[in-house]
Order: sequence, then structure tokens, then C-alpha cells
Amino acid sequence: MAGTLFVVATPIGNLEDITLRALRVLREANLIAAEDTRRSAKLLGHYGIHTPTLSFHAHNSRARLPQLIARLQAGERIALVTDAGTPGISDPGAELVTACRKASIDVDPIPGASAALVAAVGSGFPLNSMIFLAFPPIKAKARREWLLGLSQLKGTVVFFEAPHRIGPTLADLGEILGTRQICVGRELTKAHQQFVNGPANGSEFLSIARKGEFSVVVGPHTEPGLPARPPSDSEILEAFQSSNGSGRADGKRGAVSDVAKQLGLTANEVYRALERTKI
Repeated sequence: MAGTLFVVATPIGNLEDITLRALRVLREANLIAAEDTRRSAKLLGHYGIHTPTLSFHAHNSRARLPQLIARLQAGERIALVTDAGTPGISDPGAELVTACRKASIDVDPIPGASAALVAAVGSGFPLNSMIFLAFPPIKAKARREWLLGLSQLKGTVVFFEAPHRIGPTLADLGEILGTRQICVGRELTKAHQQFVNGPANGSEFLSIARKGEFSVVVGPHTEPGLPARPPSDSEILEAFQSSNGSGRADGKRGAVSDVAKQLGLTANEVYRALERTKI
């Protein structure tokens, strides 16, 4: 009789954020397949769990998959964990779950911490509609296109970003989303946890330390206080010429940012209008 794969959520920072059921499963498993056995060792050691571990990550998954499936088919109970949070959510795991399904091996998810949900709940934004998008592309041009696509989504959106890229990403968000509200969560559940809310183009985000793990929540697309009709291309052009008329150190980009704030538009909408008027 085949065994069971347990997909176990582990803490995203605070070691107390693990369920009693997860601890029992980790103790009783024959093997723990871990994204990084060294990081998992800290959690296991904290709770006195001595179950053997085996590395399973993006770089060795092709070799590990048949080994793990064979052990499961032999009747073993294997717990899958990642460095933090729920396996399969922007972390390794989905391919092993898929392989188990194809092999008719039971999969038992053990719920727990998820950085995306912690960030979304802490943002205060409505969550009747929420989209999770993992990490933006690394290259600047691809990231900007990705964020432009995000700007078209109407509901709440959550994504992750690395500390060394959060600055450029927030700058692009400010230009693209304008006054749309966002929330940046840093070091969630840890001692230096921080939530900062405000308009995407606001100055609140300049003071955020560029250290730790970041979760960004984009609030739903709302237009409070805007006129009944959107501004015309000619009105956008007039506002742009007024803002840019005397020349400015930050050039066209700065003028576009000012017009976006003034008219309640995104910078992308202003750029499109100027393109239509050949400016």
C-alpha cells in the first residue's frame, strides 16, 4: 500500500507559528523533504524533531522526484517543507504533488503560515477578490511590463519582492499606479515586522529599510473623487504642457508623474494620451 505525501506549512519567521498537527506529522514522518536542510534544521532542532531530512529544491528536483515517488510507493510517509511558508506557493513542491497525483499517491496538505495571506490581511484592503502573482521579473523592462499588466487588475493583488529590487519596483509602481493605494509588508511575523500603507506614488515608502523579505499588496482599483468622465487627451496634454512648460530637472518623467497625481490617472495612462497627441 502506498504511503502519503504531507505538504507541511512552516513558519515564515516566528517559530511559534506552526500548528500542533504539523509538529506531529514532522515527528511521525519517515522522511522530511526540505528545500534547504540547513534552514529546516533550525526549526526541527527548536522542537526536538529528529526525523531524517533530504534536500529537495529546484536544482535537484529532476533527480529527487523518482526517488521520493519510489519511497512513497513503498509505503513511506514523507513530509514536504520549504524554507518558509506553504510549499507550492512560489516555492518548490507543485511538481512533487503533481507526480503523486499521477501515481495515485495520497497527498495531505497541512495548513499554516503563508506570507501572501499575512500581508493581505495586514493591509486592510478588501479581500473578496485577491490575486497572487509571486515575484516580478528581474529585468527592468520585463518588470515594468509585468507591473503594467498588474495595473489593469481591478481587485487586490499580492506579490513578493527581493530586498535588492524593492526600491526600483516601488519607483515603477509609483509611476504606473499613481494614487492607487498599496501596502508594503516587511519581515512579516518577525521582530522588525513593518506595514506601510499609502498611495503608490507617495513618499511613505522612501523610508522603508531595504532589508528582509518584502510582500507588496496593491489595493483594489477605486476612483474616489474623480470627475464623472475621465479627462480627455487634450486636457491631459494641457496639464502636461503646464507642468512642463518652464522646463524641469526631472524632465518628462517628472511632469508625467505630476499630471498623473493631479488628474487621478496612472503614469501609463498619461503616456498613452501623450502618444496619441504625438508629444
